[in-house]
Amino acid sequence: MSSVTAPTTPRSPQRPPVRSASVVTPVFNEEDNIETLASRVFAAVGQLPGVALQLIFVNDGSSDRSAERLNALAAENPAVTVLHLSRNFGHQNAVSAGIAYATGDVVCLIDADLQDPPELLPDMIRRIDAGYDIVYGMRIARAGESRIKLVTARAFYRLIRALSNVDIPADTGDFRVMRRHVAHVLCQMPEKHRFVRGMVAWTGFASKPYPYKREARHSGHTKYPMIKMVRFALNAIFSFSTVPLRVSNVLGLALTGGSVLGIAYIVALDLFFGRYIPGVSATLLAVLLLGGVQLVSIGILGEYVGRIFEQVKDRPLYVIADVRGAPAAAPPHLSSSVTTRTPVTAGAHTAPPPSEP
Repeated sequence: MSSVTAPTTPRSPQRPPVRSASVVTPVFNEEDNIETLASRVFAAVGQLPGVALQLIFVNDGSSDRSAERLNALAAENPAVTVLHLSRNFGHQNAVSAGIAYATGDVVCLIDADLQDPPELLPDMIRRIDAGYDIVYGMRIARAGESRIKLVTARAFYRLIRALSNVDIPADTGDFRVMRRHVAHVLCQMPEKHRFVRGMVAWTGFASKPYPYKREARHSGHTKYPMIKMVRFALNAIFSFSTVPLRVSNVLGLALTGGSVLGIAYIVALDLFFGRYIPGVSATLLAVLLLGGVQLVSIGILGEYVGRIFEQVKDRPLYVIADVRGAPAAAPPHLSSSVTTRTPVTAGAHTAPPPSEP
């Protein structure tokens, strides 16, 4: 169990009962999990009487048979929509594409590896009906993951909470249920380097943690090796905190102050005591230390400048190459030219106003 208290924000004003749910699942080389996930999602949400289901798969440039199996699933079941991205745009962008296409009263995010049990969705949706805008899964146990993964994940969430001024819940992933107006706000957030769980927390809507035990991966292997995990963590930190910039400033000021004191000490020894302090090695070490601090500071600054560069280019977050099993009319926040099996490009997020009062 996490030692960090999960934030719970007050309940929202009375909302209409949930009558439809969109389940968004990003897919990248998950051919062996697709049918099992779909059957479990349909069985789970089917426990909610009067709730229509839209199951959205986002194929994020898979190179296995995922696309073929997704197309077959969409052809068999009219409740399934498949968005084929033109290439791999990354997990967070694939999630964003599915959110933009969702039309349900609530939007549910779940990965295709089945580590997050679909059977929990009905109870999470009921908690939405109880007066919350967001119900997010909070992991109290994680089966099938290495000790290193557990330790680094724990450290990451505590670090991001310490550095960010947004109250990002610890021990969570993207597994969550949120009302449509929350998804609408996410679609209005234009940043290119996306950290969805942090963006959801930033909205500030009424939220409630849902403790659960995460299961081992159903099939296949993780798509987040250590290098990707580090890149993901750095992206989250640089997207939600300016503390690294302040750290470089503090280091610079501290070294400058220390240098001034050191120079004053050396001059005083020479003027008042006639002592000269030789020290080629000390000088070399000082130069190396200052050079290292300068390079680190420039690197930190470069991370933020690089994000500005990516942002001002204003390229779309993703490109939708094909849509299978789409409804007769595409959601109004996508191009009006989107039709089933018609290749399209989708620009930056825009979304219609929320339908709820």
